[in-house]
Amino acid sequence: MTDDIYFTPASDSHKKKEKAKARELKQGSWWKQVVGKGICYHCEQKFKADELTMDHLIPIVRGGTSDKKNCVPSCKECNTKKGYKTRAEMAMDELAKTSPANDNQNHEDEYNNDDQE
Repeated sequence: MTDDIYFTPASDSHKKKEKAKARELKQGSWWKQVVGKGICYHCEQKFKADELTMDHLIPIVRGGTSDKKNCVPSCKECNTKKGYKTRAEMAMDELAKTSPANDNQNHEDEYNNDDQE
């Protein structure tokens, strides 16, 4: 988890209530049908149903709810990588990794290292 994301965590009562709703939602036919397809929402790879976890697009800790519009199947790797981020924040992280500014910085670092040799 990065330190550059600021948010005020949801209350303990909200988190407790939504986690209970998530456990209930997992028992329903809708969730069983969703995970039965075996596709991770994030990486779109195929998994066995029992290898998928429930991910909240807007995390509970950030005020998200446990309902059909906010819950998606996610492989454990994607869910762990996402953490408490939103999809937009994940997309921004990916852009930052591939931005030309990062390439320029890498080239500057290489250039500076060449000068020191």
